[in-house]
Amino acid sequence: MAPKLKMKVCSLSGVKTLGLQLLSSRDYINNLPRLLSIVSPTYPPNLVLECLLFLQSFFLPLLPDLPSSSSSPLDISSHDPQLIYRAWVRLKFDDFIKSLIDVFVSPQSDETLKEVVLDAIMEFVKVANGGKFSSSIYHKLLHSIVHSSDAVLLGVELLSSKYFRYMDVRYFTYISLGRFARTLEGKVISDFKMAKEDGINESPLNPSLDHVICNLYCIISHVFPLESLEKPSRPSIEMWSESGVLSRECDHEHHPEEVDLNDNQLKPEKHNSNVTSADAIAKKMKSKLTKAWISYLRLPLPLDVYKEVLVNLHQAVIPHLTKPNMLCDFLTRSFDVGGVISVMALSGLHVLMTQHGLDYPNFYEKLYALLVPSIFMAKHRAKFFQLLDSCLKSPLLPAYLAASFVKKLSRLLLSVSPSGALVIIALIHNLLRRHPSINCLVHREDGDEEGKDESKTNTVISDKIDDSKTSAMPCQKSGIDHFNNGETNPKKSMAMSSSLWEMDTILQHYCPPVSRFALSLGTDLTVRARTSEMKVEDYSSGSYATVFGEEIRRRVKQVPLAFYKATPSSLFSETDSAGWNFKLEAEIAQEINERDISEHFYSPAKRQRKDGP
Repeated sequence: MAPKLKMKVCSLSGVKTLGLQLLSSRDYINNLPRLLSIVSPTYPPNLVLECLLFLQSFFLPLLPDLPSSSSSPLDISSHDPQLIYRAWVRLKFDDFIKSLIDVFVSPQSDETLKEVVLDAIMEFVKVANGGKFSSSIYHKLLHSIVHSSDAVLLGVELLSSKYFRYMDVRYFTYISLGRFARTLEGKVISDFKMAKEDGINESPLNPSLDHVICNLYCIISHVFPLESLEKPSRPSIEMWSESGVLSRECDHEHHPEEVDLNDNQLKPEKHNSNVTSADAIAKKMKSKLTKAWISYLRLPLPLDVYKEVLVNLHQAVIPHLTKPNMLCDFLTRSFDVGGVISVMALSGLHVLMTQHGLDYPNFYEKLYALLVPSIFMAKHRAKFFQLLDSCLKSPLLPAYLAASFVKKLSRLLLSVSPSGALVIIALIHNLLRRHPSINCLVHREDGDEEGKDESKTNTVISDKIDDSKTSAMPCQKSGIDHFNNGETNPKKSMAMSSSLWEMDTILQHYCPPVSRFALSLGTDLTVRARTSEMKVEDYSSGSYATVFGEEIRRRVKQVPLAFYKATPSSLFSETDSAGWNFKLEAEIAQEINERDISEHFYSPAKRQRKDGP
């Protein structure tokens, strides 16, 4: 028997003594639980680090001889001492992995210690399954990160910076995240059914569930490949384990927490060409990525995560999916929400429509409804205006639709800021140039025959929409704008019967850059050889500061000056603005009182009473 140690264990020298004895002889195997107890966030980092190094050196040589975690770890009926010993060591190894994961996700742990602990965990992921990727250990690590009640960004960034460049790590990350999302989806459905049985039509709010969903997004947003999956023709693909290229896969849906180490492994494929193997890897990676994202987007996302997903979806997710059109339901639902959510969903929806053949019949009607004054103050307005210009670029758009957008934008000119007016003028300029059939809106006089023809055309369109409403429509009168600004359906807006009288108003705008820019609409835009399209991105992100900055940098050749023979007594004279009164309220009140007194004493009724008997 080994002599008992009479020493203070919780000291650096005591830990070193225990560790050296454990590595020297099996007689000191009872030191193993004592060292394991120190691997905890509550102990000083230097003691935890020292224990980690000794335990890692102890377990690594024994791993090939230990039983797998899927089998029974300890068979009491067995009388083989070696079998019992290996099973007991396997139990302690599982405890060691659990302790390492607890240290890694704990907010009390030091950042340097977390990095060392993560390296130790990933080393066991590499070798604990006979040289194959140990998906069970890695799954436990991700499970602890996702369900951690504290911030996980630091741990995820460590994992991303050091290990997400390996193809097999990313592959098994997608598998685990997909399982987590499907488990959470089942929990949400269960909670909704229970709430419905209690008479509640909505699923109850669950802050812990929202936190888990945020942690899931933190991981899945960091796991994207550093190199594009569309170009996997590298001479060698970097793997963390020594198993090679992806081959067969078998997902255990019934036991997501415990993944069989013998399945879902990375095994070498025999190919004559590395490109062929790389193509096979890219196909399987995209399949797992697609399943993980589709499962995640079915969850009830918190509002901040929802917005971030919509902003990044068209660049970070859609290009890597096997079938991007699988996102059409998610994006169309988001686009129908309205407001800023619709603006954010427009990017992904535009990619699906222009690149993947998505048919969305009510797209332009929903887009038309987004043109409100508040959109010019939105955070993502620059991207929205660029997409709006792209969506209206097709020459196949009907004339009534282009006219409705032009008229709606011109009406917004009267209420937006100068920076918003500049981007509107650029959009109207491009629409008038692309669609010559609506140039009749630029200049239309009363009794214009062309206007009458356009009115008839618009009436025919409206007849097809609603015969009852069209029959009750009053006849057109001169001097009346027949455009219905409150109509949400561009087919019924009567824009083709109107004119762009708002542009004549903008020529007198108080901001000089707006009035100067509006002069460009006076040219004949139907002659495309003499004109060119405006770049909307040059104006889409403007503000008061950008307009002011451009104006003060502008070189002015002539400066307007005003000379007065007599010093003016007011800022505006009565001749400058007929019908407007610039007197003070006190002066107006005094005039009213004097007029009332005069009428009281000098009215005819008073005069008759004075002249009577």
